[in-house]
Amino acid sequence: MKKLLFILTILVVAFQSCKETVETTSEISENLRPEIEEKQPKEELSQAFKDYWYAGEAEITSYKLEQARYGEIRDGKAVLVFVTEDFLPDVQVKADNYSDKNTPVLKLNATKKFNTGIYPYSIMQSTFFPVANNQHAVKVSASIQEWCGHVYTQLNNRNQFEIMSHSYFQGEADQNFKLGKTWTENELWTKLRINPSTLPVGEISIIPSLEFIRLSHKDIKAYKAFANLTDGTYTLNYPELNRSLKINYNTVFPFEILSWEETSTSGFGASAKTLTTKATKLETIKSTYWNKNNNVDESLRTTLKLQ
Repeated sequence: MKKLLFILTILVVAFQSCKETVETTSEISENLRPEIEEKQPKEELSQAFKDYWYAGEAEITSYKLEQARYGEIRDGKAVLVFVTEDFLPDVQVKADNYSDKNTPVLKLNATKKFNTGIYPYSIMQSTFFPVANNQHAVKVSASIQEWCGHVYTQLNNRNQFEIMSHSYFQGEADQNFKLGKTWTENELWTKLRINPSTLPVGEISIIPSLEFIRLSHKDIKAYKAFANLTDGTYTLNYPELNRSLKINYNTVFPFEILSWEETSTSGFGASAKTLTTKATKLETIKSTYWNKNNNVDESLRTTLKLQ
């Protein structure tokens, strides 16, 4: 009899455990239901846009960088590389061949290099934004390398935002999850280059730049921000993060980014300070840089003031 009661008790516990698991799974599924991305009408691309961005060259701009890290300002260089390309909408990589089923994108590869004492930092963020300017970025990724280790984060825009992140820090490690669709800070830099008047303003929900999230060890999620667009300046303020971003750009096409400032808490613990990262334009060239890989082509780095 005791044996029978013991078996019945185990079955009841197992049933209740399964029930709790099912309820939890149901709750998660409810939170992760796909959100329909309401596409706006396609941007009517001007002839000037086509002549500039479809000339078979990339636009490369170098910047003098003053980067806040560990409570101090570090000197470095930043580079923004904008180029159009065809993107495969399903696997979400660059297409080798043209097809009318591809997604034309304006790609931004944004890099930073600076030193913290003895060891160097190398940061790269890639954003693939449809030139139609009527939906969120198709893909965003970021990688950060320094002597302690490296981290990588990728966002894919499918039924929802699919996030994959790998880090050597405890508590971050390997993550795979989904988020509802919303603005991403990364995509706004490219949206600005297509048509700054379409940038979001007012109170918005937005995922901060993947670079900031990883460097500050914040949760990868959307935060409330206040966006403002004035003549030649776009600003974002994140109250919860005590952070602001200001991008200064030329109001005349092709809307070059002239400089930017990012103010936030730098450092941890007693060394934490509110500091401002600044980047100021040095030089811009148009180039088929992928073909400029011989030793003689290093002179272009001198032109860009990167040497």
